[in-house]
Amino acid sequence: MDPADALALLMSPEGRVDPYPTYERLREHGPIVQAGPLFYLVTGHAEADAILRDARFGVLDDALRDEFMPGWRESPATMSISRSMLRTNPPDHSRMRRLAAGAFTPRRVAAMRDVVRAQADELIDAMLSAGQPVDFMTSFAYPLPVGVICELLGVPGADRSLFRRWATDLTGLLEPEITADELAAADRGAAELQAYFTELVGARRRAPADDLTSALVQAHDGGERLSGDELLANLIVLLVAGFETTTNLLGNGLVALLAHPDAATALREHPESAPGYVDELLRYDSPVQLTSRMSTAPSRHGGVDLPARSWVLVLLGAANRDPRRYPEPAGFDPWRPQIHPLSFGAGPHYCLGAALARLEAQVAFPLLLRRLPELAVAGTPQRRVRLTLRGHATLPVRVDRQAATVTVPGAGPGAVGPTP
Repeated sequence: MDPADALALLMSPEGRVDPYPTYERLREHGPIVQAGPLFYLVTGHAEADAILRDARFGVLDDALRDEFMPGWRESPATMSISRSMLRTNPPDHSRMRRLAAGAFTPRRVAAMRDVVRAQADELIDAMLSAGQPVDFMTSFAYPLPVGVICELLGVPGADRSLFRRWATDLTGLLEPEITADELAAADRGAAELQAYFTELVGARRRAPADDLTSALVQAHDGGERLSGDELLANLIVLLVAGFETTTNLLGNGLVALLAHPDAATALREHPESAPGYVDELLRYDSPVQLTSRMSTAPSRHGGVDLPARSWVLVLLGAANRDPRRYPEPAGFDPWRPQIHPLSFGAGPHYCLGAALARLEAQVAFPLLLRRLPELAVAGTPQRRVRLTLRGHATLPVRVDRQAATVTVPGAGPGAVGPTP
């Protein structure tokens, strides 16, 4: 298949729902494929990793947006994201990232384990109390990570149900192609989130708390190290990125585990092996499938000369299944050695919350499998018609209350007993 035709298929609804066959067709043309004038697709793991770390490649700055995205300043969603660390280059990116990084140090993340475990237990209890079947995405995959990131940001618990629709609308902007209606929805989502965080910033300015929102407000008010636009933009990105990726990881991962019962049984019996499982789940069905970069100078990667101003679509999901890096890449193998998925990117824009997302999944999957040993997909899961953020819109599951277990109070972490 011609690379341009493969790209068109990848952007179609069919290609977005299942991009992996198209990745293999692209891979036949090499690890880096030219699909248009100064436009390239990257499917190779080594090439993707190198480009993401190469200082000659960056995200679009304002001048390039003016050139390639006329009218972008009229879009609240585009304007908002463009002022965040997600869409800025060093030194602005480095400055903003440093201000938020304190909330994601290894010590701070490790200290969140008990919070994650407690929230996961509560959600499982609620699933057991609900009717059958239950939607795993609504009942667990969304509320767990949104609860954790809101705990860090200091967002009141009662407000957390507001964010799913706003975030879904806003993240449409991250797709490689977007319709006018989707852009309008993204703008509405951005406006709602900006209004919410404007009010929260005001509250934290009047009464600071021990949370990330207060820390960023103080950085803005004290040293002018964050502009007002940057403050709101980064709070929005920290919230949305803090749960969107993990929500998809939990949904994609559960489907993979239930499709491989021997692996699920091994994880249930050996929860200490969860880190390797989670890395393989990230590799096997990445919750983030792509990112993009533009080059500022000529370079050569994968035997291909990339001129300055080349626009590169880095297909993370394809790179994670590169057979040169992973033997039998379409298979799920949690005991695979040297798993280094690119799902969280690499280089300066490596996901700030990657360790927290991993922690949530490392806690959640063994707990789900131990407390719900008969957990099974019920009906047909529905995929979101998205390519960048790959996940499920709905994932109906059946939980057997008679086979379920409950946490035994005071018996120590991970202790469970039969459901009464």
